[in-house]
This record gives sequence, C-alpha cells and structure tokens, in this order.
Amino acid sequence: MTFKQKIHQYYSQLVQDRIDAFRDMISGLTEDSKNDAKGSAGDKHETALSMMHIEQEKINHKLKEVLAQKSVLDKIDPTTIAKTIIVGSLVKANGIYLYLSLALPKINIEGINVIALSPQSPLGNKLMGNTVGFTFEINGTKYLIESVE
Repeated sequence: MTFKQKIHQYYSQLVQDRIDAFRDMISGLTEDSKNDAKGSAGDKHETALSMMHIEQEKINHKLKEVLAQKSVLDKIDPTTIAKTIIVGSLVKANGIYLYLSLALPKINIEGINVIALSPQSPLGNKLMGNTVGFTFEINGTKYLIESVE
C-alpha cells in the first residue's frame, strides 16, 4: 500500500468512525425518549422530550455533513497519480504534505504530518491544476510544489 493510499484509508476510517458515533448517539437518544415516555408525566416529561428532540436534530444535521464528507472521499481513487494537481492529489510543498480532499484534521502517518485540505480553501485553490515546480504566495508565505502524487 502506498503512502497516499494509507492516508486515504486513514481519513476514510476517521470519517466512518464519526458516522458510527453519530448513529450511536441518535439511537441512544431514541431509546432514552422511549424509556422516558414510560416513566414520566406532565411538563417535565414534555420538556425532556423536547430537549431530546432538539439534540437529535442537531446530531442528524452533523451526520448529514459527515455523510457528505464520506461521499467525497468515496469518489477519490487513491491509486490515481496525475501530473497536475486534482482532488485526491498528495502534494508536497515546502516540505509539508497536503492531501487535497476535504478540510479534515491533521494526521501523522509513518512519522510524517499530513494536512487534508479542501480544494475550495485558499491554499487548495492555488494548488489545483498546477504541477511540480510551481511557486506561489499566500499570506506572505512563498510555496514551491516539490512533488505531486
């Protein structure tokens, strides 16, 4: 498995873990509301159910966002190597590894830090469509594309 494939697999697993966690939260809230319905009466009961419903809606919204992230990652083929930078490219610029996919947390694979960034971000936007040797500047920092996978 290549370095790029390991990165993609790690991020895919990270997103899947978040999906699973949100689904567990939703089922827990659903179960709590069923149990609460059996044991309570009156205004306290209505307030508790309302609060659970609001929390469930928030988690459902977050789940939709993470499912959209998974959809983007699923469309990326980590075995593709392009000469120009596209979504799914692993770029080394100024000694920093950048994975053009989504805005996700920085990770460490094989002792190397990798930053996942969205093609819509200022840095991602500058990278898209360029090749090794391209130089550019963002916020006073000059970048040189050293490699593209």
